Amino acid sequence: MSRRGATPTPDDEVAGRVYDARLVRRLLAYVLPEITLMAASVSLMFLVMGAQLAQPWLLKRLIDEHLVTGQGAGIGRLALLFLLAFAVEQAARYSQIYTMERTGQNVIRALRAQVFGHLQRMDAAFFDATPVGRLMTRVTTDVESLADLFASGAVSLLGDVVKLVAIIGLLWWMDPRLALVTFAVMPVLFALSFLFRGRIRESYRDVRRRIARINAFLQEAVGGMLLVQLFRREPADRAEFASINRAHRDAELRAVIYESSFSAVIELVGTLATAAIIGYGGWRVAAGALTLGTLVAFLEYTGRFFGPIRDLSGFYAVLQAAMASLERIFALLDTEPSIRSGAVAPADPAAPNAPVGRPRPALAATPSGLIEFDHVRFAYRPGQEVLRDVSFRVEPGRTVAMVGATGAGKTTINKLLIRLYDPTSGTIRLDGVDIRSLALDDLRRRVGVVMQDHFLVTGTIADNIAFGDRTLDREAIEAAARLVHADTFVRALEHGYDELVRERGGNLSVGQKQLLSLARAVAADPAILVLDEATSSIDTETESLIQDALRQVLRGRTSIVIAHRLSTILAADRIFVFHHGRLVEEGRHADLFALKGIYARLCELQFGLAAGDPRRGPATIDLPGLVESTRPSQP
Repeated sequence: MSRRGATPTPDDEVAGRVYDARLVRRLLAYVLPEITLMAASVSLMFLVMGAQLAQPWLLKRLIDEHLVTGQGAGIGRLALLFLLAFAVEQAARYSQIYTMERTGQNVIRALRAQVFGHLQRMDAAFFDATPVGRLMTRVTTDVESLADLFASGAVSLLGDVVKLVAIIGLLWWMDPRLALVTFAVMPVLFALSFLFRGRIRESYRDVRRRIARINAFLQEAVGGMLLVQLFRREPADRAEFASINRAHRDAELRAVIYESSFSAVIELVGTLATAAIIGYGGWRVAAGALTLGTLVAFLEYTGRFFGPIRDLSGFYAVLQAAMASLERIFALLDTEPSIRSGAVAPADPAAPNAPVGRPRPALAATPSGLIEFDHVRFAYRPGQEVLRDVSFRVEPGRTVAMVGATGAGKTTINKLLIRLYDPTSGTIRLDGVDIRSLALDDLRRRVGVVMQDHFLVTGTIADNIAFGDRTLDREAIEAAARLVHADTFVRALEHGYDELVRERGGNLSVGQKQLLSLARAVAADPAILVLDEATSSIDTETESLIQDALRQVLRGRTSIVIAHRLSTILAADRIFVFHHGRLVEEGRHADLFALKGIYARLCELQFGLAAGDPRRGPATIDLPGLVESTRPSQP
């Protein structure tokens, strides 16, 4: 059974109306700033149309006034006028296409920037529920489909309609009888358009669905390539991708077949119309009822008549695709984040987020780092609580360790502290202020986090340590690296701090990436530092260096340390033990060890000893003694 990409999501099935005025009105907000370019494009379009329509008329005059009568005077002037009309058409067409494409690209740029900015505002729960491949499709494929709307869109549609009306008027003015012969094929064209329209629309809709599934599959497959290779799943993934890719190819071919068939039928109808004009018009020319120049002009205008009809049928598919894309894009933009920034900003007027002309807020500019969880409950899914009535207090400048089995709720504590999620109930306070009332950027600037998962961006080592903080100079960056003992391996690289980091840090080891993540948090100098398994991927020797560095980093700073390796948290001021979402034990290591509870059991499992065990050999670790020897003196 397929794991991914094969089952369409409801979002994939959004077809969109052929025309939705509500979506068009919203799109106009992005088009209106480009009104000058739009006006220029419309003006140029009329110039192109005028130059096109002048050419057959000049041919008619050349034939009727000179070639048939044998008068040579004036032929050069008509030839120059024809050449001028052609040159004007080409120059104006180039300028019209450029201005229209520039308008479209400007609109796409603005819309894509807004979509990306909106994604940056969305909360963690949104990304938990939404596949990344689908979001990539919104920012790329869906936005790009609007380019076709502008390339062959409203201006071209207006031009084609005006051109058809003008040609119909000219044909009727030159010879109504011959015009009726030309128009006799119109019912056939309408019937064919109606017949092919539904098939072309459905084929393009299917192509978009297949593209979305390819994007979703590639996002997951490439992101998990190491795991795929580890479990030798390459053949199965190749077969699954081949199936999805084959379905996309077949959908594209169906779309090409329908569109090509329709174009061929239009050409056939046009050829039949031309044959009818030649037959009937030639008979009338022979009878002296029609001039040869008029017949040639009719043939030229007829050739220009079927082009806009073919373009109008193609525009129908483009418009339908654009409406579907707009519906999905605006549906994303209408999705509001559940985490909203509060209004309380730093009291320091010089701070980046200090409100202008407002009273001094409750949060101090220089935080003390007091953390309070007050009867906090939280569930990622309704009815499945991860935290159950958790209350604790972390005093400023103290280090608290959190331990417990996987899934006990430790990492969730940190996610709630930086408001990736909000509690289901209860309150979290920072320096006595509910964090929901704080500005998000200020809250997250005060709380530095080193997560288990290391995220490095493509750029230099220095860029990854600074991570967008333009206030950090090279000296501060290098000082942070030295503090966590990353400086040694960085300077061993060919370009040192200017060494380029590949995508996802592919040219660095897991331990090196973890050191850089720690240096990044240190460089930000937060009031509160959260270390979530920050040394889980570091060897024992490096870990001892990190522990020495952490003693310097954590001094005077409120810190929360999550670790499965208990040896890394023995010197914590307090240890919180979590079990099934509850805080069940709290205290110093020696006190908790003596309780012979969950914490003592964890120690027994990791170090092979139990509280009061008399069979301690030379290889065992005297945990209470180690704690007392490494614990800093308390005030």
